[in-house]
Amino acid sequence: MCQYSYEDGFSNEWQFVHLGSRAVGGAGTVFTEAAAVSPEGRITPGDLGIWSEEHVAPLARLTAFLKAQGAVPAIQLAHAGRKASMERPWAAELKAVPTGEGGWQPVGPTADPFADSYASPAALDRAGIEKVLADFASAAKRSAAAGFLLAEVHAAHGYLLHEFLSPLSNRRTDEFGGSLENRFRFPLEVVRAVRASFPAELPVWVRLSVTDWVEPSSEEPAGGLSVEDSIAFSRLLREEGIDLVDCSSGGNDLRQQIPVGAGYQVAFADRIRREAGIATGAVGMITAPEQADQIIRTGQADVVLLARELLRNPYWPLQAAEALHKPGVWPVQYERAARGKVERRAPLAKPVKQA
Repeated sequence: MCQYSYEDGFSNEWQFVHLGSRAVGGAGTVFTEAAAVSPEGRITPGDLGIWSEEHVAPLARLTAFLKAQGAVPAIQLAHAGRKASMERPWAAELKAVPTGEGGWQPVGPTADPFADSYASPAALDRAGIEKVLADFASAAKRSAAAGFLLAEVHAAHGYLLHEFLSPLSNRRTDEFGGSLENRFRFPLEVVRAVRASFPAELPVWVRLSVTDWVEPSSEEPAGGLSVEDSIAFSRLLREEGIDLVDCSSGGNDLRQQIPVGAGYQVAFADRIRREAGIATGAVGMITAPEQADQIIRTGQADVVLLARELLRNPYWPLQAAEALHKPGVWPVQYERAARGKVERRAPLAKPVKQA
């Protein structure tokens, strides 16, 4: 979950405590929010970044602490595309940041803006596409250097790669637009670049908006990206050596009609797992231990991903283990509160020296 709390993209004390708390709380894998692969790939001026070598050291301090708590440190690599250069969501007005006030020129498949309050992007030419590919590859290498054990390519929620995948935002007439094969081309090139640049023994995931939630109409005869499109794309991801598809949805069109409810996206993870033959992650309004457990036990997904629930309660994993009668390992420093007694054993956490 984006925190929009960083200066020039640098990990700071807020992120250290924020993500460290989730590792202490028993999460098996702890993801950073979207880390911009370039300055122009940020959603807001406050986004996390990994576009320079200087970003590595503070992130390495973070990953060392996450590992010391027994968690797998993971990073989400992203480019905001035409949704970039925006005010932070808690600003008085949600609008684009002018270039003269700390903003920048967004880019996208075409020059069409996401909405009236967003800046018009510059359409990427071949040189721009090559730069984005190089930025993702370099970010993957820096992620490994920072100690991350898992990298995820963000191709969802209306950001750059999703913009190329969806017919609602990709109106190009060259080899990167039009047919399904052409719309898949650039996102697949990015995935290929990240997979080749991240250590072969470590996993790479891809986050997808499986559907745009926009049905065919007189205005949009083809409708938006469909579940069937995403199944076809996921088959190609499997061939590229991607380990898991993280199944989200929406975020690319204000006309979307999303039937939000408990576990409303789990069916996408189930279908892609069965029909594309690739491991999947389920996400979206998963809040109860029994709900998460049932998703895994019935084979609807291979992992359950929690976001807002972990913002509300960083100790949800440990409490869920208790609820399911599979007690987790509480930090020895917290055991008196958890169990009313302290077991005689060494703490899991190890001191992390200041950089």
